Amino acid sequence: MMSTIGSFARRAMGWAAALGCLSISTTLLAQEPLGRERGAISFGAFVSEPVTSARVDSDDGSGTDVDFEDDLGLDSSTTILRLGGHWWMSRRNRLDFSVFSFSREGNRKIDETIDFGDTTFNINTVVTSTQDIDIVKTAYTFAPIVKDRGYFGVTAGLYVSQNQLSLSEPTLGRAESEDLTAPLPVIGVRGEYAITDRLTFRGALEVFGIDTGDVSGHLDDLYVATDYGFGDRFAVGVAYNDVSMDITADEGEDGFRGALDWGYDGWLLYFNVEFGKKN
Repeated sequence: MMSTIGSFARRAMGWAAALGCLSISTTLLAQEPLGRERGAISFGAFVSEPVTSARVDSDDGSGTDVDFEDDLGLDSSTTILRLGGHWWMSRRNRLDFSVFSFSREGNRKIDETIDFGDTTFNINTVVTSTQDIDIVKTAYTFAPIVKDRGYFGVTAGLYVSQNQLSLSEPTLGRAESEDLTAPLPVIGVRGEYAITDRLTFRGALEVFGIDTGDVSGHLDDLYVATDYGFGDRFAVGVAYNDVSMDITADEGEDGFRGALDWGYDGWLLYFNVEFGKKN
């Protein structure tokens, strides 16, 4: 209960900060001139709390709804490395990217029978579970508002998530694995404001939604950050990232069949290196 309240509080603070960032007025952006780098690379440690629930169906019927943290014992907190960066192609056109991976494993005696794909895992048996996720995010931003101390733009891109879920009973030789690769097109807004010549506030919000009958789902991705610059090219900062994804699909024997409700939120501590001629 306390972890749920804590997660809700973190997400509420993050959304409030994002609304503040994305509502920066043109008047504020027009303050004292400040040069802007052509691009930057960011290296960070992401302390996050991923959550996963899934149902994998078979040809014979629906599978069991499984909470991978509570039912199977996956770690509820993890720290991973994260790489990101951006490049200003011109004054109003920008590219962003981010790459990172999650890998978790659990081992627990289950207190209910679980139907996962074509395999049944019986109650009171010890089940080993794994989750491996690779994430690549790319986005193009067009900034109609560009001032000396910041910008505000609209963005379109891809959030690509390759998610592998596996359950096994090593002593009985039972195992089942399911892969879901979701290249989700996203749209949103992005902006930043230089509070001083050293302190910068950044934010982005991207969303996706689909409902074709066979496939339905949504994605929300919120990112807010503050960093402090030192020297000519370096900065350290802290960011909050909150992502939730919900996909239900019935694609037949060659595709994913079931439901996946997955997400994460957490804090990113990063080191930023700028490059290119300042303008």
